[in-house]
Amino acid sequence: MADTPLIDKSFFDRPVLEVARDLIGVTLLVDGVGGPLVEVEAYDETDPAAHSFNGPTPRNGAMFGPVGRAYVYRIYGMHWCLNFVCRPGSAVLIRALRPTHGVSLMAERRGMSNERLLCAGPGRLCQALGISNAHNHLPLDEPPFLLAPADEIGEVQTGIRIGLTKGVETPWRFVEGGSRYLSKPLTQPK
Repeated sequence: MADTPLIDKSFFDRPVLEVARDLIGVTLLVDGVGGPLVEVEAYDETDPAAHSFNGPTPRNGAMFGPVGRAYVYRIYGMHWCLNFVCRPGSAVLIRALRPTHGVSLMAERRGMSNERLLCAGPGRLCQALGISNAHNHLPLDEPPFLLAPADEIGEVQTGIRIGLTKGVETPWRFVEGGSRYLSKPLTQPK
C-alpha cells in the first residue's frame, strides 16, 4: 500500500449517497489493522433515522464539523460505531469489512477466530479495529487511519438499512454483492 495514492478529505465532500457507494471496496486500516469495506449505510440530516435529524448536539457534533472526520458513538451502552463524516449533517456508518490486515490481532481483540464474524457488524468491527470514543472527530486522512482506494470493485448492491425504527424502507445500505463478510443478508425495499 506504500505506493497507493490514499483517500483524503476531499473524497468526503460530496453527497452522502455517492460517498457510501464509492466506499465499497476501499481499504480501511486503523493502526495497520483492517481490510476492504463490504457494507456501509448512509445517513443525512433529512433522514429521520439519522442522529443529525434534530440538529447538532454534544453527541453528534462531529457530524456537523469538517468533512473527512470520524464520528464515533456508543449504542446499547456497550458497542462503538464508526461513521465517516461527509457534508454537514451526513455520515456513512461503517458496518462490515473483509479482514485482511492484522487478522490475529482482530481475533485476539474479539476473543474468537471465526474470520467471517470478526468485522461483520459495526460493534464487532470497532472492537476488532480497536475503535473507541478516542477516535471521535479524528481526521480520516491521518494516522491512525489509512484509507486506500479499492484494488478491484465488484458489484455494489443496495437495500434497506438494518435495525431501525424510523426511515425503515430507505434503501441506503450499500454492500459488496456476494460478500460472505456482511453483517446480515441484503434486504430489498417492499
